[in-house]
Amino acid sequence: MKRFWLLFSQVVTVLLAVYFVVLTLKPDWLGKAVSLSTGVALLEAPASPPGAVPAGSFRGAAQKASAAVVSISTSKAPKNNPNSNDPWFRFFFGDQDNEPQVGLGSGVLVSPNGYVLTNNHVIDGADEIEVILNDNRQARAKVIGTDPDSDLAVLKIELDRLPVIVLGNSDNVQVGDQVLAIGNPFGVGQTVTSGIISALGRNQLGINTFENFIQTDAAINPGNSGGALVDTNGNLLGINTAIYSRSGGNMGIGFAIPVSTAKQVLDSIVKEGQVTRGWIGVEPSELSPELADTFGIKANQGVIITGVLQNGPAAQSGIRPGDVITGVAGKPVHNVSELLSSVAALKPGTPSKFSLLRQNNPVELDVVPGVRPKPRRMQQ
Repeated sequence: MKRFWLLFSQVVTVLLAVYFVVLTLKPDWLGKAVSLSTGVALLEAPASPPGAVPAGSFRGAAQKASAAVVSISTSKAPKNNPNSNDPWFRFFFGDQDNEPQVGLGSGVLVSPNGYVLTNNHVIDGADEIEVILNDNRQARAKVIGTDPDSDLAVLKIELDRLPVIVLGNSDNVQVGDQVLAIGNPFGVGQTVTSGIISALGRNQLGINTFENFIQTDAAINPGNSGGALVDTNGNLLGINTAIYSRSGGNMGIGFAIPVSTAKQVLDSIVKEGQVTRGWIGVEPSELSPELADTFGIKANQGVIITGVLQNGPAAQSGIRPGDVITGVAGKPVHNVSELLSSVAALKPGTPSKFSLLRQNNPVELDVVPGVRPKPRRMQQ
């Protein structure tokens, strides 16, 4: 009997020793139960292998694109009132604020030569523009050109070893595709948010002259303007531009300029110093049922021309009031915004095929667009 108890006690002692060794060195062998010094039992997941990417993670896309997204800081010199030093003026109006006005935004490095795409409203009127890279390098930026009609601007910085974003294809994206928005909201530092493409071809928003926005529910806030909208491979799809908000913050409705538009503006500004757009000199209107009845039109697609500028490109090519433009250069036209964008994309001086309906009969004309006149500024 003594031998039995002696053997039993030795076995128990060995098992307890093994248990404490395993508990100390390999706690995950014991059903992942870990006892802390406080005596609280917790469950811990096994450590992931170094470099392993969790399923569904956008880490690769974020890391690829984030390096090329920059923060932009602008400042405007204060406007001094000529009477600000007059004691009587100061008595009635107080000391005027002479501090410079500071603004924040974002931008995207698109060329190793230092070209940065951003929004025109981010740098409009700025006296000094500073670009801060994701690696904390800073540089003064020079404005190469602006295009208020599309709300885009091109800057240039002089730094070496610049990270550059890869341009994607915004013409192939579809509603429901996943996207990331990268920028510097509220000046808190670079931030990445995710969402989907909610709609395409948004226009008539009253934001720009030429509107063809990508709509997304990825969080875009003040300071994100000029930042990048990228796909899940980290390729640039658009330049974040505006949000719809009643509070000033994100409400899940953000708008980005497609990269196809941004690329055209970039090329024109770098090569020619300005953006040159096509123009034909017509007064277009939406094809409403009332106008269709007035002109005796049976078409349900296209843009009706209610006026033609005398001796303009359209008049010289044979376009008349009452014609319905259904296509430009092989692309269908459904509304006035599409017509405006399609004509603007034409190269001035180069004939382009226009598809029309005239008295319900199909007609094709070669139209030679002119250069779109610059908008007249009101005299102050």
